Amino acid sequence: MNLLITGGAGFVGARLARALLARGQLGGRPIERLHLADQAPPRPELVADARVVAHTGRLLDQCEALAALPLDGVFHLASAVSGECEADFDLGLRSNLDTTRALLDALRQRVQGGARPARFVFSSSIAVFGPDPAVPLPQVVSDDTLPAPQTSYGTQKLVCEHLVADYTRKGYIDGRAVRLMTVTVRPGRPNGAASSFFSGIIREPLAGEASVCPVPVETAHPVSSPARTVEGLIAVYEASREQFLGRTAMNLPALNVTVGQMLDALEQVAGPAVRARVRFEADARIAGIVERWPRAARSPRASALGLEGDPDFASVIRQYIADCETGADGEQALRGLKR
Repeated sequence: MNLLITGGAGFVGARLARALLARGQLGGRPIERLHLADQAPPRPELVADARVVAHTGRLLDQCEALAALPLDGVFHLASAVSGECEADFDLGLRSNLDTTRALLDALRQRVQGGARPARFVFSSSIAVFGPDPAVPLPQVVSDDTLPAPQTSYGTQKLVCEHLVADYTRKGYIDGRAVRLMTVTVRPGRPNGAASSFFSGIIREPLAGEASVCPVPVETAHPVSSPARTVEGLIAVYEASREQFLGRTAMNLPALNVTVGQMLDALEQVAGPAVRARVRFEADARIAGIVERWPRAARSPRASALGLEGDPDFASVIRQYIADCETGADGEQALRGLKR
């Protein structure tokens, strides 16, 4: 089996690659080649595996060459993030919409040339949902909630969901679009995502640093640990067409929490001094984006596949600490955590 992960050097992409290599198989078939495409090179331990092939460069320029590979499956994770898309409209269109269509078209040409359709998992986002005067946003969004995105990022993801569904209808791919919850806790430094603070208010205090929360303590949002996110992506790939239930996108499982509950969990795991490193400082731009996202989500279709959300946010924090201690995501400081 030959697989491609776009965004393979990114946080979720690298975690997915490690999980697949450790499994050694997908859907009962051994993994012979794992192609990782990204603008940055993958981590050294990934390329050290003889099964891994790195493709470094702008994805839009590589789509035809990647689709010409003897691919059985694709995990399309590469994307510009929410804050970037609001700040640079053209970047969002190019990175999220143009690249996805170019990759889908290249896979279509393979099928028209006689190849079998590749299985295609697309990582969409909870940001496809938003409040609209004609479509009020429910307290809890579900698989069948009508998407009405209120950000450029969410709009681009929704357009791609429909493209994946239509290319599947035409037989060009075997596509499955899944809406990821906000993945936390992410290692490293803050990125351009409007949701970046959901990791920062945990990561920085554990590293002995101050952190700013730009939204009120009562802000509610659906999140997921990296491990549950990767588990969901793999399960969706392995599901049969009938098990996936149609061509429309489905939500991956969520842990529905407030900022206050996240900080309570931080105090439970690491103590009040660590929690005290978080201060609140309103940011109208970030708050304006987050206010247009769902406060909670449910995922009955994912539940039917046996997938569940994280049990509580303290377990999410403990997972991050364990990853730091084992070096799973590189060197991450935990200077603020008492031993």
